[in-house]
Amino acid sequence: MPELSIIVPTYNEHANLIPLIASFEVAFKELEYEVVFVDDDSPDGTAALARSLAQHNPKVRVIQRIGRRGLASATVEGMLSSSAPYLAVMDADMQHDEAILPLMLDKMKQEGLDIVIGSRYVEGGNVGDFAKHRRTISDLGQRLSKVICRAHVSDPMSGYFLVTREYFHEVAHSLSSIGFKILLDLIASSCRPVKLGEVGYTFRSRMHGSSKLDILVGLEYFQLLLDKLVGNWIPVSYITFSTVGVIGLLLNILLVFFVLQLSPVSFTMAQATGSLVIIALNFFLNNTLTFRAARLRGRRIFLGLFLFYVACSVGLVFNLAAAKGLRDYGVPWYWASTIGIAIGSVWNYWVTSLLVWKTVRHRTAKMRQACDFTPLRAAAYRRSTSA
Repeated sequence: MPELSIIVPTYNEHANLIPLIASFEVAFKELEYEVVFVDDDSPDGTAALARSLAQHNPKVRVIQRIGRRGLASATVEGMLSSSAPYLAVMDADMQHDEAILPLMLDKMKQEGLDIVIGSRYVEGGNVGDFAKHRRTISDLGQRLSKVICRAHVSDPMSGYFLVTREYFHEVAHSLSSIGFKILLDLIASSCRPVKLGEVGYTFRSRMHGSSKLDILVGLEYFQLLLDKLVGNWIPVSYITFSTVGVIGLLLNILLVFFVLQLSPVSFTMAQATGSLVIIALNFFLNNTLTFRAARLRGRRIFLGLFLFYVACSVGLVFNLAAAKGLRDYGVPWYWASTIGIAIGSVWNYWVTSLLVWKTVRHRTAKMRQACDFTPLRAAAYRRSTSA
């Protein structure tokens, strides 16, 4: 069994695989390790190349995911596939210095740490030729991370770290697995102080490919922060769904106004036209933002749009019926309207998430028991794994 499993999430990293594996062979001569490439069905054939390499190198394994995307969830899936006692995470773009990984492992063993981070901001660390705008975004992300991260970390945005299997299983069921900052997720999911260490390294320039950082990735980061803050009470996807709905409502009002101003149609016709257009807009926004990891593509978009129209139409009926019933009982119109909208919104979210995007939120009491990982249970776990 390998002592160390290196989890490498990939997407369109075909050009980097061979030099990356060659660098591992040079850096890890004294280690029993394996490399697990978790590929989100890259169109450039990354998974096929990784499988080809695995046929000649027993240290290479491949997980190809079809129909789902996300660096954090890919990393978690790769960790779950491994039985190694130590789990490392790094990118495939050659920007992380693989030579410090043995130092990180030694530090973890000697100091009994849960996580050791490859940091750009401690002694021996450097951001290298990091673009100015990316440095600004990284600094903002670090400041925001303090909202949910109770431990002092110089580089909470790092994508290069080492974690013990014991700690990973301790927090696994509490992870949000949203976006791309899995390290922050791992730290913020703990119900106890995390034993952390950091080793400095110089962030290298990218050899091939381009940065995956865009506005949607930034949105996923905010979703992660929200999930850690309120996710036990309100699904963060519902917050995003409701935000899209509010935007749609405002646009609907503007659209009705312009239709009435520019064409000789009745208010009912203008309202119906606006509603049909905005429902379609809401569908595409939710497909891109709210349910990005499960978003529909190709022909599935047309069926999804149809089902979204059906679900939202039923939600509108519930909205109107609830508002009218409350109004008949003497409830002020603004409260009746607000409650009606809330009922329709909750219906639309739950039905479309299950019927259109087929997502289910699993946060059962049994899963939350992961937070009750006491020192006694940890000792029992160590005995069972060493037996």
